[in-house]
Amino acid sequence: MVRALLFDVDGTLAETEALHRRAFNAAFAAAGLPWRWSPQRYAELLRVAGGRERIAHFQSAYPHEAAGIVLAPDTIATIHRDKNARYAQMLAQGALPLRPGVVRLAQEAAASGACVAIVTTTSPENVAALLAALWPDDAPPFAALITAREAPRKKPDPQAYHVALCQLGIAAHEAIAIEDTAHGAQAAAAAGIPVLVTESEYGKAPEYPAAFAVVDHLGEPDLPARWLHTPQGGGEGVVTWALLTKWAACAATPTAA
Repeated sequence: MVRALLFDVDGTLAETEALHRRAFNAAFAAAGLPWRWSPQRYAELLRVAGGRERIAHFQSAYPHEAAGIVLAPDTIATIHRDKNARYAQMLAQGALPLRPGVVRLAQEAAASGACVAIVTTTSPENVAALLAALWPDDAPPFAALITAREAPRKKPDPQAYHVALCQLGIAAHEAIAIEDTAHGAQAAAAAGIPVLVTESEYGKAPEYPAAFAVVDHLGEPDLPARWLHTPQGGGEGVVTWALLTKWAACAATPTAA
């Protein structure tokens, strides 16, 4: 029996990465830095997990674009805090919606008796800002909020998922994770948790070997999802809780030789 549905945040609950990029650029400008991250450059930087880590990587990996500037760790932390505040303000102004099917699937899972939780390695402040701005009052509450505070090691390290299983008191096979990137799926799978990938704008990869299924989004009755890879093959439709648990079970069952 599946007892928990575990959601990643950025790119999974909402297409937040474009907003994060805008907030980074605004924070750089406020700090007097000549840095401006294009969508293409930011997509490359997303291979590095963590905002502070991303800034540090940028100045070492792209010294020409960084204009030879090397910031001290304390300065990076200050800029990152400003970036998070700007991101929260943009969210509060209604800058983006939740992705299709997220609330519907959370409601279906909760109605079945499963708990719904968040497992991310983004900051607790970013999670709080997103939920305050986007999560509806009639949506099920989260049984656990695992963030960078509880799990400082970034995905694809499975620490966040291990912490979630411990807090919820369940085994790995009793949960299903939803991620939008290959490294997020790798983190869940490394903890032994079946994982579905809902491809995001910035998270697309050639393949997702750790996922039991891949869809472009979860779907709504008037907005079907494309099923890119499932135990039943491709297709389209709405990813329901019953279908999701069936796919996970099929993927975990060895096929006869």
